[in-house]
Amino acid sequence: MDLAARINAFSELGNRIKALNKTGREQLYERASLSNAWFTSTSVQSALDGITLFLEKEALQAWTSQYASPASEKLVGIAMAGNIPLVGFHDLLCVLISGHKALVKVSSQDPLIEVMINWLIEIEPRFAHKIKMEDRLNAAEAMIATGSDNTSRYFEYYFRTRPHIIRKNRSSCAVIMGEEPNQALTEMGKDVFAYFGLGCRNIAKVFVPEDYNLTRLLDAWQPYQEIIHHHKYANNYDYQKSILLVNQTPFFDSGFVLLTENTNLVSPISVLYFERYLDQTDLQLKIQSHQEKLQCIVSANGWYPNSVAFGKAQQPEVWDYADNVDTMKFLAIV
Repeated sequence: MDLAARINAFSELGNRIKALNKTGREQLYERASLSNAWFTSTSVQSALDGITLFLEKEALQAWTSQYASPASEKLVGIAMAGNIPLVGFHDLLCVLISGHKALVKVSSQDPLIEVMINWLIEIEPRFAHKIKMEDRLNAAEAMIATGSDNTSRYFEYYFRTRPHIIRKNRSSCAVIMGEEPNQALTEMGKDVFAYFGLGCRNIAKVFVPEDYNLTRLLDAWQPYQEIIHHHKYANNYDYQKSILLVNQTPFFDSGFVLLTENTNLVSPISVLYFERYLDQTDLQLKIQSHQEKLQCIVSANGWYPNSVAFGKAQQPEVWDYADNVDTMKFLAIV
């Protein structure tokens, strides 16, 4: 199967997702929510929309044209995370479209990956011999794994003699200039509340000017208040609020999200950390101190260097790689 055939198959998968009728979508929503209560219909639909952007034929052609074909076909293991719907799909796409075989360990929290694999095989039966789903990845000749900092140490040790990409915990931050209109701050709320904040591209921390009024954020985020009606999110909110109260830690409370000052990058679910900066030099130093753990930075209209615009953190392009490690370049030389 040549590259053109692989691109056509994935493009048709994108078309199939777009063409899903109401019944088909509801079946996917139900299947996802039965395995993972965090996978609501809104979250699943957002993930599906993101995948269809990956699978535009012109985007696939432009993306793959930048890479050489691998010298030989390898069996590449993929250990997938399950924090948000279909989070492992991009790795699967990279492995298959580059011409390798995929040995996939699917997260028990995400049944939708198996659905996508089955649909892909229906579209292009030759992929049936290119994909295996197994719990053990011993046979992998190269490895791509995403997990916690703890599991990453296991992967790095176990696959130390084989080519690998091992990803650890990452998070994202926002930068406030101070002059953003309320509409822009509302857009930023998408990056905070999408997927309940569970994704590595979700904002977990915001840097604000020294004299910034944080109630502006809480007021701008009122359109997202329905999030508190999700039972698991509400439980986290109640728990985190009780901890702040017991510890007498100052915080701002919107009734559905808590803002508290903290120098750490990663905040718990329902909590957003903020940190004040004096000037651009101070801001740059603070961000650089988190560089190893940052997935992406967001700012209004992407004004901060190498950032994405508010509301776009969860809409990466197909060439936006996790941890800024070029997966396709890795696959070209394994």
